[in-house]
Amino acid sequence: MDRADEEFPGIGAPAQRALAHAGYTRLEQLDGVSESDLLELHGMGPTGTDILSDLLNARGMSLEA
Repeated sequence: MDRADEEFPGIGAPAQRALAHAGYTRLEQLDGVSESDLLELHGMGPTGTDILSDLLNARGMSLEA
């Protein structure tokens, strides 16, 4: 398991690459980031943002709606 799988479990490889390319390497960096901004990343889709939202919520953080 690589580092991205540990930070973003359940997120597909294209979405993980999109996050990395945008500079997001840790889940905490996404706290307060706009869901619409993430959806603009090539490789990120609604399923990915739903998973990220769930991961963040479990840690007391959230995406901006």
